Amino acid sequence: MRLRNIPRAAEVVWNHRMVIRDPFEHRGNWRQLFGNDQPLHIEIGMGKGQFLLQMARLHPSVNYIGVERYHSVLLRALEKFDTEEFKGLENIRFLCVDAARLPEVFVKGEIAKIYLNFSDPWPKAKHAKRRLTSNEFLVRYEQILADGGALEFKTDNTGLFQFSLDQIQNAKAWNLNQYTFDLHREEEMKRGNVMTEYEQKFSAMGNPIHKLIASLKMER
Repeated sequence: MRLRNIPRAAEVVWNHRMVIRDPFEHRGNWRQLFGNDQPLHIEIGMGKGQFLLQMARLHPSVNYIGVERYHSVLLRALEKFDTEEFKGLENIRFLCVDAARLPEVFVKGEIAKIYLNFSDPWPKAKHAKRRLTSNEFLVRYEQILADGGALEFKTDNTGLFQFSLDQIQNAKAWNLNQYTFDLHREEEMKRGNVMTEYEQKFSAMGNPIHKLIASLKMER
């Protein structure tokens, strides 16, 4: 999908109080930035922010960081944050950075959970390494997740989901804990589920939503 460029996006993003301008400076010190010892969860490719903002509102004892590469997309999440429903939240921050650089932003063990929601499928085989559930990205997550830390992934793209299952099952450092090809019919896995904008759209169209939960092994 072609992104619509918004001329004012970069300026607004970099001047918003909840956007961390130089995340690399906080590597290893994110607890100090939040001012507490709460666990830190991140969503990579957060889009318009509905999922992460709802999570931050529902779980004030967790700190959340939304990671988005494009200013024009992050702008929409910030606009949503600034509404009456969310603007009082203090347990959330936003980064405009390429996910490939996350090991430069966080140290090992700093992250307790990673969310991936409706990530770009990169359908061409030659682009497989760019998929956020590829082995290349799993290795990056190993460098920032705590041992036993979780990865949760949702998509409606069956090909991408099967690829993701294969990648995790073949990765020595990971356990595949749960998965389903039809989340909304799986009572246990859908308990407490917070839907993204895409999830609402695709569910309304009758598309089944796939979800997996994996964790980093404690001893490797």
